[in-house]
Amino acid sequence: MAGLSGRAVPDPADSSLVDLYLLRPSDCAPDDHAALLAWLHPAELERYHRFVFDRHRVEFLATRALVRRALSCYRPIAPADWRFRTNAYGRPEIDPPCGLTFNLANHPTLTVCAIRSGRELGVDVEPLTRGAEILAIADTVFAPDELAALRALPDAAQPDRALTLWTLKEAYIKARGMGLSLPLDGFAFSFDDVEPRISFAPKIADAPERWTFRTIDVLGHRIALALETADLPPILRLHDVTRFSATSFEIRSC
Repeated sequence: MAGLSGRAVPDPADSSLVDLYLLRPSDCAPDDHAALLAWLHPAELERYHRFVFDRHRVEFLATRALVRRALSCYRPIAPADWRFRTNAYGRPEIDPPCGLTFNLANHPTLTVCAIRSGRELGVDVEPLTRGAEILAIADTVFAPDELAALRALPDAAQPDRALTLWTLKEAYIKARGMGLSLPLDGFAFSFDDVEPRISFAPKIADAPERWTFRTIDVLGHRIALALETADLPPILRLHDVTRFSATSFEIRSC
């Protein structure tokens, strides 16, 4: 376990280490929301108050509070003192840069914060139960080669493949930080090797060897990671947040 002043990793400068912090938004106790909201900047608070439903406010607060608290495991900076900027496509980044990169994924049932040093990354998360829903819209979100391989699978295996494709594509788009300016049919994933592999249409300026991909099933969700390739294979470390408030941060490695 790591307490409020603990460090999650001994050497955050190692770009092969990728830490994933997992938080259930419902674990942010309502009586602590005011203290967590005090960490947010005015623009974040304005966005928080624009949400109509409480569950969306809680999801947003959990995501923004988690990244601040997790980043403070690596640098002697209080959660409220982190500053962020957005790139031209809206992706948040640390301002000023401090050698760390992060990416966030959130669902009402699970928030994920991925952190590493010195390389790009993207993360996405979906409940394992969403496969059939994604399969129903496959024709509109997958590349032709992905669709052909998907439809060649037995019917029972198609929802799981659709879920994997969806989360991988989202993770890659988030790693590039360019939003949907990257067309979904401009890149495709294949699964002939041990790990997913990506290929690009000529209109996408990228190289497959630049990226490493991983998927993990944990806590009833599928997490996909797009990782800019480092010198060593990635080492993923999962930290299940078991206690989270403005004064308490405890994790269990899983």
